[in-house]
Amino acid sequence: MSDNSRIEWTDATWNPTTGCTKFSPGCKNCYAERLSLRLKNMGVPKYQNGFKLTLHSDVLDLPLQWRNPKKIFVNSMSDLFHKDVPLTFIKKVFKTMNDANWHQYQLLTKRPENALKFDKKLQWAPNIWFGTSVEMNLYKSRIDSLRKTSAKIKFLSLEPLLGPLPKMNLKGIDWVIVGGESGPGARPIEKEWVVDIRDQCKKNKVAFFFKQWGGINKKKNGRSLDGKVYNELPNKLVILS
Repeated sequence: MSDNSRIEWTDATWNPTTGCTKFSPGCKNCYAERLSLRLKNMGVPKYQNGFKLTLHSDVLDLPLQWRNPKKIFVNSMSDLFHKDVPLTFIKKVFKTMNDANWHQYQLLTKRPENALKFDKKLQWAPNIWFGTSVEMNLYKSRIDSLRKTSAKIKFLSLEPLLGPLPKMNLKGIDWVIVGGESGPGARPIEKEWVVDIRDQCKKNKVAFFFKQWGGINKKKNGRSLDGKVYNELPNKLVILS
């Protein structure tokens, strides 16, 4: 966890759980798995279980200690709605997000159908943004599950984008993040996929954030699309030239 994240669309990360299990093709080259194993080999106590799902009650109150408002990516190293995370623990995470309400929380899952099962038992405060990952057309049904939740701000993480996503139903969606895969074995992204998603967002008045082209050297490839860097956020559209 860090209060100074290098992820382009957030300020900090908070990991009340770590570890996960692979769920769909987007998980193949999981950065969280690589990093977890590296941290285990370095002897970092929190990662002594490597990438095995682990609950960390000792960090549940961490956002309460950060007094300056931040955008916080919840579980950058895990998935809060993994089937083995009990509802009692999820409720504790939500309590912190409600109590430390000066932050904006970005909660992302590949399992929105699990979140939907618990939806009425969770307190979806306006500062909790909820998103799902969709890496290819086969998984667009996740958008429908997300849409049915009570989250006030809903977003999509189309990363790693592994194929085109034409004609998405963006009703009720506030934000779309797009990114190519990076690191060892990175699979290619096509510009026409990104342009089409950008245009869908523009048509539906949805904030669009282009995170990266990815590849082995993601810094070299950058994140400019047609000469612009898209940093749009929900309810605050910003494009940096």
